[in-house]
Amino acid sequence: MTRASRLTVVLVLTAAFMVVEAVGGLVSGSLALLADAGHMLTDVAALGIAVLSQRVAQRPADDRRTYGYLRLEILAAFVNGAVLFALSVWIVVEAVHRLDSPQPIKGGLFAAVAAVGLVVNVIALRLLHGDAHHDLNTRGAYLHILGDLLGSVGALVAAGLVITTGWTLADPIVSIALSLLILVSAWRLLRESVDVLLEAVPAHIRMEEVEGRLRAVPGICDVHDLHVWTVTSGVIAMSGHVVVPELADHPRVLAASHAAMGALGIGHATIQVEIAGECTPDHDGPLSLRHRGHGHAHAGPGHAH
Repeated sequence: MTRASRLTVVLVLTAAFMVVEAVGGLVSGSLALLADAGHMLTDVAALGIAVLSQRVAQRPADDRRTYGYLRLEILAAFVNGAVLFALSVWIVVEAVHRLDSPQPIKGGLFAAVAAVGLVVNVIALRLLHGDAHHDLNTRGAYLHILGDLLGSVGALVAAGLVITTGWTLADPIVSIALSLLILVSAWRLLRESVDVLLEAVPAHIRMEEVEGRLRAVPGICDVHDLHVWTVTSGVIAMSGHVVVPELADHPRVLAASHAAMGALGIGHATIQVEIAGECTPDHDGPLSLRHRGHGHAHAGPGHAH
């Protein structure tokens, strides 16, 4: 089953249970279930965005979008994170309000619906678990479902307390605790997606190491104008200039530079090779270059020229 297919299955499961939960909330008089049904309605919208972006992202590149539509996955992850963050804040506000105005709840029906929701969310999480570690868009959907699962667990706990003790305040208290946990994950997703959209250096790559590996290539006497960024999940790009003393070094330096970047997990490297007569110490920096000319070179996955 493809990633898009798994997201589609999760979308259908979530939409179906949203209807069940809304009906259960109306029948039982549980505001918690109705609120969670509203939460799931937003989850359905978020999952729909994720599914759509996954499918659109597979469209090929064209003359205007040379990277294709890969960035749509990151944009969807950002939207999911923002919505999740806002929803968590809203749940906390609603829970605080319910602390002042507790409502009677039919505990048995409340617990039954929450139990079904727990099963549905566990199935959805298992479907998305493998992809959530490698894809920001899927991680956004995963976090939405994780929020629903935590909500189901909290609802079960609250329903148990309502049934055994009649303490209806358990529901908003549990909701506040769970929402604070979700806020942390939502913030992390927002931060990571914004970093990608701003073309920040990936967290697991240090620019010092990128430069050091290039400078370690025999024949390279200077490196400058380095940039490393993430195109989308799993696609890291790099561009930079390297200086060599002779034009004859061009092919060998390009191949070695591409291999050095590949060792760091950078699969798309664009390198401009510049020619300098010699490299000597200079007062303005560690190297002074006397250029005789320059050439352009590009190295992508599996090729060099």
